[in-house]
Amino acid sequence: MTIGIGGAGGRLAAKLDPNATVVNVSESELNKVDAARRILAAVHTPRGQFRGSRKNPQIGREAYGSVKRELVELIRGQLVFSSTGGGTGNGITSGLLVDLAATEAIPIPDKTFFGLILPYPTLEPAEYIKNTSEFLQGALSAAIDSGNTGNIVLFSNRLKFESRLAEDAFNQMLVESLKVFLAVPEKNDNLRLLDGHIDYEDFNLYLSRPFFNHFTYFEYDSKVAFEKQLRANPNPLLLAPEAPIEALFLLEVPQGGDPTVFYDILQYFAEKNVSPVYSVVENPDREEPFVTVSLLYSRKPAELLQDFNRISEEHAKAKVRKSMEQLVELPILNVNLESEAKRVARQRGGTESDILVVLRRLGKL
Repeated sequence: MTIGIGGAGGRLAAKLDPNATVVNVSESELNKVDAARRILAAVHTPRGQFRGSRKNPQIGREAYGSVKRELVELIRGQLVFSSTGGGTGNGITSGLLVDLAATEAIPIPDKTFFGLILPYPTLEPAEYIKNTSEFLQGALSAAIDSGNTGNIVLFSNRLKFESRLAEDAFNQMLVESLKVFLAVPEKNDNLRLLDGHIDYEDFNLYLSRPFFNHFTYFEYDSKVAFEKQLRANPNPLLLAPEAPIEALFLLEVPQGGDPTVFYDILQYFAEKNVSPVYSVVENPDREEPFVTVSLLYSRKPAELLQDFNRISEEHAKAKVRKSMEQLVELPILNVNLESEAKRVARQRGGTESDILVVLRRLGKL
């Protein structure tokens, strides 16, 4: 079962899984999603159940209390989709992660696999960037350090904005990409096994590891170094990974193809001091070898938080500049105090010398 939290998370979950459960603070948003089950998180404000969280994670965090007991049990061993920039997904997911971090121990089968959608800093609102920065260095960091999550996939909206894709089309791309990765154990079971082994138990154990997961896939050319191909074929829907500490790959070779080409892939990981879980299968529907590979890395990219914080600061500075430009500029007046004093004295019938003496005492002349 898949759980979707917030508007973006709910739409992705429903696309991937017809039996998905979606969670939201907005009743109207829930009704827009074709899901098997809908959970309304209570918001104790007038019109709150219709207006949503309005980019405010605090509203989501407060609403989490109304569904906490149910969600903590529901997400065990499941896939959870959520966005980090808005209010509902960020707030409710933050509550879940904090509770996971505080749990003494979670059995391997109960670890939750998270798919998090990050905003694209260049083109999305400053509030989304700020919310994401706080989410990454707060609730998510604590949960990762506790070891109580499964894999975490960091999807990025970069491709959506740079390619000007409609949200529905982009979501479909994301879901189809994830399906390729999730199909690894099924292919291992249904296709002729040539080497290695990744069954459902192996795959679920891999998904239970509390690290970030960058998965990708491409046609494999045995005449080209695997490292070069891997660098040339990152998943454009995900953030780029750091050096892997664990890995998994499935190599599909055409009928009658050479299965020993997988040794080159093993050699690449051996040079990285990584022993991957792997499987080599024969797929008669393939004309060229095809590899699906996953890299687990222990921390988010070092530049991630710095980038979000930098972009957030630039947004704030731009707002200040814009506000200043909108202020009415007053003309600069050059006034000669001695001449002005004499003019005022004449108007009031006094002597110019009296006023000049006072101004000199005050240091104005």
